[in-house]
Amino acid sequence: MIKILFVCHGNICRSPMAEFCMKDLIKKMGIADCFEIASAATSTEEIGNPVYPPARKTLREHDIDCTGKTARQMTKADYEYYDYIIAMDRFNLKNMKRFVGDDIDNKVSLLMSHTARPGDVADPWYTGDFDKTWEDVLEGCKCILDELNAR
Repeated sequence: MIKILFVCHGNICRSPMAEFCMKDLIKKMGIADCFEIASAATSTEEIGNPVYPPARKTLREHDIDCTGKTARQMTKADYEYYDYIIAMDRFNLKNMKRFVGDDIDNKVSLLMSHTARPGDVADPWYTGDFDKTWEDVLEGCKCILDELNAR
């Protein structure tokens, strides 16, 4: 089983969008039983809160349901448990250091580093552009699956 954790600042916009996008992709491919997908935050600001309404709306527009998801903070145990830990931006990558240390197992990466367009997934909390975030998340998730299939 391949275990992937997506991480952003609050775990109410980008990382749950990536979590549920990936779950949808692998379900449609018929390989959901080969994966465990989750998401978490680097901060404590949103712990226990549901996915942010505009992010839920964007997922719903793509027939993806995220009912029941609430924000949680990443833990040091997540580094041991997950095979891949995917950050949404460099700020969160930096904040993850306290949970992952020096990443000696090379599990941590930026989502967009798996695409032909490396960089950050812009935070729609600030940009208001949930469609652009969706496009980046979808592209990143598809590219991760392509990489895994190539192995």
